[in-house]
Amino acid sequence: MKKIAVFTSGGDAPGMNACIRAVVRSSLFYGLQVYGIYKGYNGMIAGEIKELHSQSVSNIIQRGGTILKSARSEEFKTKEGRAKAYENLKTHGIEGLVAIGGNGTFTGAELFHAEYGIPIVGVPGTIDNDLYGTDYTLGFDTAVNTALEAIDKIRDTADSHDRVFFIEVMGRDSGYIAMECGIGGGAEIVLIPERDDSIDNVISTLRDGFNRSKTSSIVIVAEGEEIGNANSIARLVKNKLKQLDIRVTTLGHIQRGGAPSGYDRTLGSRLGLAAVEGLMKGMSNVMAGMVNNQLIYTPFGDTIRKKKQINQDLMRLVQILSI
Repeated sequence: MKKIAVFTSGGDAPGMNACIRAVVRSSLFYGLQVYGIYKGYNGMIAGEIKELHSQSVSNIIQRGGTILKSARSEEFKTKEGRAKAYENLKTHGIEGLVAIGGNGTFTGAELFHAEYGIPIVGVPGTIDNDLYGTDYTLGFDTAVNTALEAIDKIRDTADSHDRVFFIEVMGRDSGYIAMECGIGGGAEIVLIPERDDSIDNVISTLRDGFNRSKTSSIVIVAEGEEIGNANSIARLVKNKLKQLDIRVTTLGHIQRGGAPSGYDRTLGSRLGLAAVEGLMKGMSNVMAGMVNNQLIYTPFGDTIRKKKQINQDLMRLVQILSI
């Protein structure tokens, strides 16, 4: 293998730039030519492919987002779109790919590999931390710390005004951000899609706190929570507990941006190198991840289809510490 390419796809995540940097510099270390594909699968189809050098990735490790840009591609879901992408890779002589992204990115990579046989190694880049085959994904640690900074400030005003705040964090299908923010932010209640929550339990917990003269509370809601979003849950609670002064804050995309934490910079660097070395060893159709601080490669099929479970000890911890 002499030429490889790297691209980012789906939602951006802090640490992606650290990973791109590691892919480029480790490729050069091993004597490979390395290309950047801009705007994900859309750029692969459009031929937005450029050779990268060591200087191309200077001064990016501390930056959020992705210098290669990102996009979701409807055209890549078609045979015609994937055929265009493959022809562009052939034109540049590219023999392997490093795909940085999440479930959708790896679904496309698995199909592309099945049709054209091009070796692909994935790196888990998503703040949701919802990918099977790795303890942590790029961006998760930064997103949690960004959210906690906001939650700490909200708790100050909640305490000053004796208010209950419902705070919605990201996590469409995963409660990992909500769970860690609930523990780190001292929340009384955490609502996540992986657990059967109920409005009655929320009301009961807040009522008990009010009866114990608890003057303020924080409720963390994952955006994918099945009983509703933070606004709708807050309205239902207010209808039953009219004595509570309730406010709602949705943190939204602020959690995606910002400088990556030290952990995400290191994780991106380790997995970028692992992806390059995986390609050189003949690996394909796999994702590089860290489990118990050990590098492992997991088939895309498992990463895509197997459900990553929330740590039950974390759920228990939230319940015990919210008393």
